[in-house]
Amino acid sequence: MLFDIVVLTDRRYVSPEKRSPYIDNVLLEDRLVVEALQAEGLKVVRKSWDDPHFDWSTAKLALFRTTWDYFDRFSEFSTWFENTSKLTQFINSKELITWNMDKHYLQDLSRAGVNIPKTIFVEKGTQTTLQALFSTAVQGHGFKKEQFVLKPCISGAARHTYKIHTTEIPKHEALFGQLISEEAMMLQEFQENIVSEGEISMMLFHGEFTHAVLKIAKPGDFRVQDDFGGSVHEYDPSKEQIAFAKKVVAAAPELPVYARVDLFRDNEGNWALAELEIFEPELWFRRNPSAAQKLAKTIKDHCLSAKI
Repeated sequence: MLFDIVVLTDRRYVSPEKRSPYIDNVLLEDRLVVEALQAEGLKVVRKSWDDPHFDWSTAKLALFRTTWDYFDRFSEFSTWFENTSKLTQFINSKELITWNMDKHYLQDLSRAGVNIPKTIFVEKGTQTTLQALFSTAVQGHGFKKEQFVLKPCISGAARHTYKIHTTEIPKHEALFGQLISEEAMMLQEFQENIVSEGEISMMLFHGEFTHAVLKIAKPGDFRVQDDFGGSVHEYDPSKEQIAFAKKVVAAAPELPVYARVDLFRDNEGNWALAELEIFEPELWFRRNPSAAQKLAKTIKDHCLSAKI
């Protein structure tokens, strides 16, 4: 059978025997997307990206939605990603996803005029210490806070993300040494307003804003993800915030079919980009089901019609 779209998830969410509010949300999000695509008259199937039995050449397009195990199986995923790209077209494109999976993309956006947090990238295998890097951060990059965040350049769900005070650097040296021997890392100045005000997630389809949510960390934490107890709220963004989000997606190597722009007010009081998610972002369709219909129409109009 031939399909217009295969909606991609990971094996945990195909037919889960155990249910939880988190898994229920995953299933609901994917169902809304599948039903919206079907309502556009498209033939749709939902599969785990690592399904060994599915013939990927039978789908015109593959849409990444809830492939949230890829960063824990990155080597395996990378092989599948490269091989499958020869059999079908990805949404967003293979080139755009490759660019976006590695947070070095923040450097490109910064060069294009997008405000990002003060950041130092540390490449895999670099011979240095956390203390030396922080000294460089203060002297060469203008870090002014006594706290910073350490996280991987390829990650998700706050994996190996640590808030570190300068007094705690010595006890993190061994962990840092192990991490940097295995993967590229980044240091960012700790952003106090993310804790006090939260982080805004704005969804855009083919450059057009659809809806937004406000994510707030639980008391005592700095991670806004609901995996760590963060809460999500309805949000009506200002024209300035929408313009910022549109500037971000316009600065990408190509305009994403779908994107989530996470922004916050930085330590200087300016709007800044936390992340641009154009691979497999949570798009909060359960808060705005009509947005799933807009995505489906966007895919039909800009992908299938253009025969990408």
